[in-house]
Amino acid sequence: MDVKGRKALVFGGAGLVGRAVCKELIESGISSLVVCSRFKEEAEEFASELRSRYNADVDVEWGDIFLRYNMRELPRDEIMRDARLRRIFLSDIVEPLNRDILTESAVFQILMKHKPDIIIDSINTASIIAYQNVFGEMRKVLSKIGGDPGELAFSAEKLVGTLYIPQLIRHVQIMLQSMMEANTRFYLKIGTCGTGGMGLNIPYTHSEDRPSQMLLAKSAIAGAHSLLLFLMARTPGGPIIKELKPAAAIAWKKVAYGTIKRQGSPILLEDVSLEDAVSLSGYISKAFRGEIKYLMKEGVPMALEAPYIDTGENGFFSLGEFEAITDEGQMEFITPEEIAKCVTWEIQGLNTGHDIVAALDNSVLGPTYRAGYMRHGAIRELKRLVEATGVDSVAFEILGPPRLSKLLYEAYLLKKEYGTFDAVLAMRPEEISRHLETVILSDPLLRSRIISIGIPILLSSGLKLLRGSRMAVPPDVPGQPDAKFEVDDARIDKWANDGWVDLRPKNILKWQTRFRYIKAYVDGIPKDDTSSSLVKGVHYWKDDEGKWPISISKLASWIFINEDRGERMKW
Repeated sequence: MDVKGRKALVFGGAGLVGRAVCKELIESGISSLVVCSRFKEEAEEFASELRSRYNADVDVEWGDIFLRYNMRELPRDEIMRDARLRRIFLSDIVEPLNRDILTESAVFQILMKHKPDIIIDSINTASIIAYQNVFGEMRKVLSKIGGDPGELAFSAEKLVGTLYIPQLIRHVQIMLQSMMEANTRFYLKIGTCGTGGMGLNIPYTHSEDRPSQMLLAKSAIAGAHSLLLFLMARTPGGPIIKELKPAAAIAWKKVAYGTIKRQGSPILLEDVSLEDAVSLSGYISKAFRGEIKYLMKEGVPMALEAPYIDTGENGFFSLGEFEAITDEGQMEFITPEEIAKCVTWEIQGLNTGHDIVAALDNSVLGPTYRAGYMRHGAIRELKRLVEATGVDSVAFEILGPPRLSKLLYEAYLLKKEYGTFDAVLAMRPEEISRHLETVILSDPLLRSRIISIGIPILLSSGLKLLRGSRMAVPPDVPGQPDAKFEVDDARIDKWANDGWVDLRPKNILKWQTRFRYIKAYVDGIPKDDTSSSLVKGVHYWKDDEGKWPISISKLASWIFINEDRGERMKW
């Protein structure tokens, strides 16, 4: 892709790597840029620097993009302390994705406002999610079991709010859907391996464990994110998806002398005398119960000052720390400018050899010729058993979704009673609807085979439903096995579409429309086209006598591909 004339949005744009990416994009000819950062001040400060240095068109966005837009400036702790906000947050990550969750999200609103052609995501997603520390919240819940029910309930809700996978899945779902609606054409994630390229022997950790649970969680989330991006890249209609995953320490922003800060706050110099020494007998408490004493200068506590190297999100390193961590055989390091250069090369279509999505594409095992050849034998044996036993094998509702079972049984009924496309098209929808209802009502075994797998049957009037003890649609409500659902025309249409055998005339008309479309498509293929360009042409749909037999599996596959946009992109 030529970046000239394009609009780019950089998530994490004011961070160490994000800054280098923004500069590289501007120098490559991007027409306009949106810098999105966690805090408004740092985004505006960096945007001002870019405008001054490059005379560039730069806009800003800010906030926690994993939240709703109107909550994006709130700290997570504040959200979890507020009962109303906490319930909104938990609902947003636990409930199935719906239009409200999508459109209220920070990602959606930012993308719809700016409509970027290119997105570079340099947020350390794995750290943000993993460092919420689900292990600590689990221990709190366990410690409160048997205690105050209110405290236990609050801790349980906080635990749900720190669960990693629901947050990651929801973030990826929202990101993809938002990009598709904003018509974004290119997305590149700058990910992480979590350990700076080292293995489980990494000595830099958060506890005495080596490595710590949180650090391993970071790597696990980073890996899960990569595979979700791999799936995102195989989704028709989405943008080009790439990921770069640095496997070394990233440095640096500047080298200076000054106050050393931890999480934005100065480290104050404390002091302790011999009289305050802790006696190492009995027990030692991690909690400090004495009076904190500081080294003072002119009546003010002194802060730790020293020469340091600023490594961006990883904080300030001393000479000793930086020299040790970047030594040969340790993490070593890579500069943000090198990462940024790889970003622009990937956008421009140059092969860096470092795209994780492409690496996964090239290393996974895909469909094989042997399996395709043997498929015919398996299908032949299944058909032989159907003929030998006289029992049709239609759907069990084990593979899912319920829509597949519904489509297979609807096509089966049409095949059983009419046989061919032409026979179905020769009848009025109302006639077919009444006839199929008669078949269902007069054949208890057929009826039982459908409702027993969880697929209800909507009768031709649309006012009566045959159902068994289990219904796959509407979906189960966790903890509410007897949940009730209000019935209206819109919900009936949705449920019938998702997992009910629908005998109404308007659904029969839909099947007839499909048959006409398929016939028109196949008949429009040039008679002399014998090339390899068509997989599903004349010989796929018509038999040797030129008839149009109804194949329930072919029709279900056609619907998934053409109506539900569920086609495999890559082989």
